[in-house]
Amino acid sequence: MKKYIAECIGTMTLVTLGCGTAMLVGCDSVNGGGYVLTAFAFGLSIVAMAYSIGNISGCHINPAVSLGVLLSGRMSTKDFVYYVIAQCIGALLGAALLSTIFTMGGVTDMTGGLGTNGLAGVHGSSMAGLLVEIVLTFIFVINILGVTSPKANHGSFGGLIIGLTLVGVHILGIGLTGTSVNPARSFGPAVVAACGGNGAPLECLAVFIAGPLVGAALAAFIYKALED
Repeated sequence: MKKYIAECIGTMTLVTLGCGTAMLVGCDSVNGGGYVLTAFAFGLSIVAMAYSIGNISGCHINPAVSLGVLLSGRMSTKDFVYYVIAQCIGALLGAALLSTIFTMGGVTDMTGGLGTNGLAGVHGSSMAGLLVEIVLTFIFVINILGVTSPKANHGSFGGLIIGLTLVGVHILGIGLTGTSVNPARSFGPAVVAACGGNGAPLECLAVFIAGPLVGAALAAFIYKALED
C-alpha cells in the first residue's frame, strides 16, 4: 500500500508544479520563456520525486512509464493496475488543488484549462498529435528503461538524468500538444476542468491517453530487443 500512496503523492506533485507553472507563465510561441519555465517545472518535479519516493515505489508517477516497466518484466500486473489507479487519483488531486488555490486566491493572470493538453499546435489534427505523443513518450520511456536497467551504472544521478530528459521532451512538445507523455497528467486536469464547466479538454483526451501508451509499449519492446 505504501508504494501506491507514494505514486499518488508523486503524481499530485507533478501535476501541481508542472500544470500550475503552465497556468501562470503561459506557453505561447510569442513568449518562449514560458516554454522553458514549464519544461523545467515538469522536469524538476520528476527530479524531486525521484529522490523522495524513488526508493519506495520507483517513482513512475506516469501510467506510460508503468506500462513500459510492466512490458519489460520488471513489475507485476497487479502492481501495474494499482499504480495506474493511484497515479490517476494523484492527478485528480493535483488538478483539484490547483483549481482551489487559483479560485480562492482570485488569481486572474493565468492561462486557463488547468494546464490541459490540446491540439492547437498541430492545427487540431488528432493524428499529428498522436504521432507527437508516441515519439516523445518513446524517447522518455526508453531513457527511463536504460537508466534503471540492472546493467546501468549511473550511481545516484538516475533521477537527474530522467528529469532532464523530460525537460527536453517538453521543450519540443509544449508548442505542439502541450506535452503529455503521461496519461494521468492529461486525465486529471481534463476531468477537473470539465467538472468546472470547461468540457473542451475531454474532446481530445483519447489522444493523450493512447499516444503515450503506444509510445511506451514501443520503447519497452525495442529496448528489450536491443538489451537482450
